[in-house]
Amino acid sequence: MKKFDMHCHTKEGSIDASVPIDEFIQTLIDRGYGGMLISDHDSYNGYREWKRNIKGKKYQDFVVLKGIEYDTVDAGHILVIMPENVKLRILECRGLSVARLIHIVHKHGGILGPAHPCGEKYLSFITTKQHSRYLFALVRKFDFMEVFNASEPPISNVKAFGWASTFQLPGFGGSDAHKKDCIGLGYAKLPKTIKTESDLIAFVRDRPVIDCGGVRYGKTLKDKMGKWNKILVYAFFVYNKVLSLAKTKKRRNEIGHVQYVDDRKKNSKQKYV
Repeated sequence: MKKFDMHCHTKEGSIDASVPIDEFIQTLIDRGYGGMLISDHDSYNGYREWKRNIKGKKYQDFVVLKGIEYDTVDAGHILVIMPENVKLRILECRGLSVARLIHIVHKHGGILGPAHPCGEKYLSFITTKQHSRYLFALVRKFDFMEVFNASEPPISNVKAFGWASTFQLPGFGGSDAHKKDCIGLGYAKLPKTIKTESDLIAFVRDRPVIDCGGVRYGKTLKDKMGKWNKILVYAFFVYNKVLSLAKTKKRRNEIGHVQYVDDRKKNSKQKYV
């Protein structure tokens, strides 16, 4: 088994992160890790930097997987992993509903699950959707759930583990690191055979029990703000709504593109049946 940090934010891909992907990888290696899932906010730019300028030149035995932390308009942050040969630009356009995101990801062979599901309102699935009658139906459609996040309070992780256990979802563990001193504080132990996104997807679909854990990181902005953190939470709500509205046209265009490609594939299959 190898230790993977399954929630990583890079300077190249997340506006609130400070560690370049190259330094991030070296830090994880120094701390005994064998792989990582890049999960930048609504962006694949961290992974692009890895693929274009680092892959094949350094870190030959270290596994870098491409993921994204998607900002839904109604259910907080969702971690998404797509097969390596699937490129969906819609995943870089925040603002989809969680139901539509689930449909698109599954239709194209990917998997997804809530990040820090019991964390802050507007950022987290359970606390944001708790009054919705669709909550239980939606949970059943996820493929995994983050059960250990080093940047979350212990009670948040305990509740997340409870939800994952109830619905028999595999658990992920990660640091949610935006700064160097947080890197590698959360982990998931995965088989050494996992080298690609497709390997991970196939593994998760078998509903395995994944060993996750780590150490709490106590220097988040939330910790520093204390009771004033509520201001940040509401500020994020406004920020997410504004950016979602700003991307409405682009998001609609990308949804149209996805539908167009799907229709062409469908018609092609029917033609040759």
